[in-house]
Parts: sequence; structure tokens; C-alpha cells
Amino acid sequence: MRAVILIRILVGWVFISEGIQKFLFPQALGAGRFAKIGIPLPQFAAPAVGFVEIFCGALLILGLFTRWVAIPLLVVIGVAIAKTKVPELFTPGQGIWYMLHDARADFSMALGLIFLLIVGAGGISVDAARRGFREYRAGRTPGDGGEPRRRGLGSHPEREEEASGEGGGRRSRGLGSDPQEPPHTIAGQPKSGGPGGIAT
Repeated sequence: MRAVILIRILVGWVFISEGIQKFLFPQALGAGRFAKIGIPLPQFAAPAVGFVEIFCGALLILGLFTRWVAIPLLVVIGVAIAKTKVPELFTPGQGIWYMLHDARADFSMALGLIFLLIVGAGGISVDAARRGFREYRAGRTPGDGGEPRRRGLGSHPEREEEASGEGGGRRSRGLGSDPQEPPHTIAGQPKSGGPGGIAT
């Protein structure tokens, strides 16, 4: 599915943007926010999460190790929902509709990551190019279902015929088997020879 690249771009650029902003605005979105929502060691956790978001988001857009990089991003978005969105359900003046509105981007990112975890990077991706190269190196044709091409006697019709003749179905050779000799006549009748049909 080539359209998977749209999902990769949608999810990847959001994580890259959020990761960069953790470094640009540390008090509002980085260590300061992590300390506010109760993340341990916020001065270390915020830059680490920012790096994961930037690095894994870039790999998502490229379509490289897509299923693998979706896993740490799912952990990041899961912690974000648990620490910042679920408490809104129990906060006076907020509740379910406030939370659903505030968490719409988080839920979209989570569903997009689950989708990529299931289907992979799609046709337009580095993963697809790497897979095609491996199939080429293994003597396969990309897109043929992964079946290797058999090379040898069976790859040529003439050799197949020769191989079948060399097996259990080998034709016996004897008198008259010389291809230069004319074929035998009907059983019991002599073979016609020289001029005038004189028997030889």
C-alpha cells in the first residue's frame, strides 16, 4: 500500500515537532512541564523523550525500521495520555468531553502508530527498498510472493526434456537407434534398400 506514506508523514512530523519544542521551550513543554505532571527526573526525562520523538519520528517518515520505532513512540504517547489526559476525567469543570477534545491529537497519534505497527511502512519506504534488495540478492524477483527462482536444468525447456530422458524414462538404444539411420518398417517386413526397392 503506497498510501501508507501519508500516515507515516502525519504521525512522524507531529512527533518531530513536539520533540524539537521540548528543547526550544523547556519550561513550557520540556523539563518544566514534566516536573508539573509528576515525571521523575524531569531534567533528564524531557530531553530523552524529545530525542526519541525526533529520532523515531524521522525514521517513521523515511519508512526505516517502521514497526520497531513505532513501539517507543507508543510508550511515549501512552504515558502522555495517562499523565495528562486521563486526570482530566476527574477534574471538576472538565470531564469526558473536555478530555476527548484535549486528547484528540494524542488518540490520533496512538491509532496511527498501531496502524503502522500492524501494516508496516508500505511500498514507498526505505523498508520496502531494503526488502527488495534482499530479495534481489537472494535470487528472487520483488513482488513475486517471495518464491526464489530455481536455476539449473529445470530453467530451460530443452534441458528439462534432456533431464526427463536421463531419468527413469530413458529410451533404450539399440540397432536402428542411430539418428542417421532411416526408421524401421512395419514389423515382419524387411527394410527396403538400394535402387528398385531390392531388399538388403
